[in-house]
Parts: sequence; structure tokens; C-alpha cells
Amino acid sequence: MCGRFVSSSPPDQIAAYFDAALGESLVEHPLAPNFNTAPTNDVYAVVETPEGRRVEVFHWGLIPVWAKDMKLGQKMINARAETLASKGAFKPAFKRKRCIIPADGFYEWQKRPGQKTKQPYFIHRLDGEPLAFAGLWETWRDPNAGPDAPWLQSCTIITTTANETMEQIHDRMPVILPPKAWGTWLDRANEDLVELNGLLVPAPKELLTLRPVSTEVNNVRNKGDDLVAEVEPDDPGAGQPELL
Repeated sequence: MCGRFVSSSPPDQIAAYFDAALGESLVEHPLAPNFNTAPTNDVYAVVETPEGRRVEVFHWGLIPVWAKDMKLGQKMINARAETLASKGAFKPAFKRKRCIIPADGFYEWQKRPGQKTKQPYFIHRLDGEPLAFAGLWETWRDPNAGPDAPWLQSCTIITTTANETMEQIHDRMPVILPPKAWGTWLDRANEDLVELNGLLVPAPKELLTLRPVSTEVNNVRNKGDDLVAEVEPDDPGAGQPELL
């Protein structure tokens, strides 16, 4: 799964990287840099609109249009690539509402022999470029708030089996799309699920690198850039874990 990631790049840089325009709200109200983005946080996502490719803000945790309340989104932060076309909560979005969720890296935890505390790792591209997570998005309106209630945009990150780099610490990883796949993935007119499924594969093993980081990342209140600094796995100064 992918349960935490880093979103520290400003939206104008993200827009430039993905050849997209900024959503109107982001011009004056960008999200703060977040080195510990957690489920239910607001995140950036790149979508295709009638006016072209845009960077918008989404709630992390997909809320289907039929959901009775927002709580369902807490269980839908990730979507398994293997079951997108068969699960009712994901299939409509897989056909028509696909997005790219930019990230500067993500975290994963590894069990350590003889220790109760898992060791967190920060995973990022070797070349320092942003990651392009494959995602799905939806819009939802609280059915108890009346017809004039605002629409909420939400998203989920698609996961697949781990590549050789990631399988050292976990058996799953986010789907990371290469630039050549962005157009195909975002094209809302493309409903070829076989072609789209073909994009949902593990990233090349040489794309990523990982390093152990402080258990301070276990606390979602910690958001600073010190969280991605490398530590010795058994370093007492690495911080005390806190229950998630």
C-alpha cells in the first residue's frame, strides 16, 4: 500500500513539469509543503479537463458518488491495480476519471527481526525528479446537506506488486507512470481498459532508491523536511515511535 508520501513542490513547478495549468484556487491558495502527507489530507492531482490538463486539489481517500458520508474515503486511499475493473467503487472512475498524483517520494515500513518497532524508509527517484502516481478521482456531495451543498473532489493512489528495489521492504508499491504514459492515462475519451491495465505495472528497479529515516514520521503531526533525512536504523536519536 501507499499510506504516506511527500508533497513539497510548489504547484507552479508541478504544473510546469506536467505541462498543465493551475486550478484557479491554487493561484492564491496553494497547499503548504508537506513532508508527511497522510490519508484525508488535501493533495495535488493532475487531471484532464475540457480546457486542458490542470493541477487541482483533491481530498486523499476516494469517496464514490453514492457514498452516504465521507468516512468511506478513509478505507479507499489505495486501489489495487488487479481489481480496478471489477470493483464497483473503482470501475466507473477507472473508465473515465483517472489522474496523476505528483509526489516527491513516499514512505514504507519494514519489520525488523527481534524488534516491535518497524523501520520507516523514504523512497524516491534516483535522479530527484517527481514521481507520477497513477490515481483515480471522483466528485461527491453530502446527501444530507441539500442540493446546494458543494462538491468534494477526492482521489486514490493505485498500487501494484513491488519491483526488486521495493520488495526488500514491502510487497506492494504505487504505480509510477513514465512521461510517455501520461497522455494515455489522462485521456478521458480512452475507455480501453485492456490498454489502461497495461500501464499499471511496477516501475523499473533502477528508478528508485530508499533510505532509513526517523520514526518521527510515524506521527502525522510531524510535517517538516527533517523527516526525509537518513538515519542509522538502530540510532536512538531516530525518535520514539507513536501509534498510527
